Amino acid sequence: MTTEAPADARGRTRRGRGDSRRGDSVFFNLSRGSGILLLVIMAAIAGFLAYRSALALSKNEGNFLTTFEWAPDAAKPVFGIAVLTFGTLVSALIAMLIAVPISVGIALFISHYAPRRIAQPFAYLVDLLAAVPSIVYGLWGVLFLVPHIDGLTSWMDQYLGWTYIFDQSSKGVPPRNLFTVGILLAIMVLPIITAVTREVFRQVPRMHEEAALALGATRWEMIRTAVLPFGRPGIISASMLGLGRALGETIAVATVLSTNNKLSLHLLDPGGGTFAQNIALKFNEAQPFGRDALMASGLVLFVITLLVNGAARMIIARRKEYSGAAA
Repeated sequence: MTTEAPADARGRTRRGRGDSRRGDSVFFNLSRGSGILLLVIMAAIAGFLAYRSALALSKNEGNFLTTFEWAPDAAKPVFGIAVLTFGTLVSALIAMLIAVPISVGIALFISHYAPRRIAQPFAYLVDLLAAVPSIVYGLWGVLFLVPHIDGLTSWMDQYLGWTYIFDQSSKGVPPRNLFTVGILLAIMVLPIITAVTREVFRQVPRMHEEAALALGATRWEMIRTAVLPFGRPGIISASMLGLGRALGETIAVATVLSTNNKLSLHLLDPGGGTFAQNIALKFNEAQPFGRDALMASGLVLFVITLLVNGAARMIIARRKEYSGAAA
């Protein structure tokens, strides 16, 4: 004769409740261990980069922050990140100025304007762009974008050259410059920003949209008063995720950009450089000390990326405070 374990008020046996608690404990410990492991890995990367950077900076004959030249393997090592910082930030800024408005427009079209039979394939097509390898973008950029963007750069030089920034001083040369790189990066980050923004717009409470329409608002007025305010933090977060991709892009930039050690505000002139591109091009040919110098530049990019992602996390945390969540 067997006896059953007594059940609680909800019909669960004590043994089953104990198993559930044991499972919760195991899952909690695994989750906490994974989080700690991630922090350990990040700290190890930062420590390694900091150690190798200190070895290089201790023998640097120039100012690491303001020197234009990159010659760590010379008899007197001289290297700095002025050109790399300028090129990285400017190309990423151009990419964001182009990609963010287009991404928001595509996300609104998919979530609020296009019929379902059109929206789903269109969304799939945009998401598919994120799966294209960087080298493919780079080859497309150097074989198609560079030869065909010459008309645009000539037009900008003619009508916007008075701004100095778009004054093309080196005429008749292929436009392998920061402006072209910015356009290429905009195409690469567009699917990331679009996908996140689209999902944010889909979370707008239906009652808010219907209330705006019931008060006589047009579709655009409903989007302007209900959808965009709700999705603004999500748009910013998506933009920062795209910015992180633009800052760290390597192969595509190295394929398109014509590098030099000159810092020029003429964005249509060839030249410039970025952190990731400089590391990719010079790592194999660098001597041990030169690789330490590249590690120092990598540490700067690491810190910039952490700041960008940290800002994105802060915005997401703020978002929770006044989220109307899927009401």
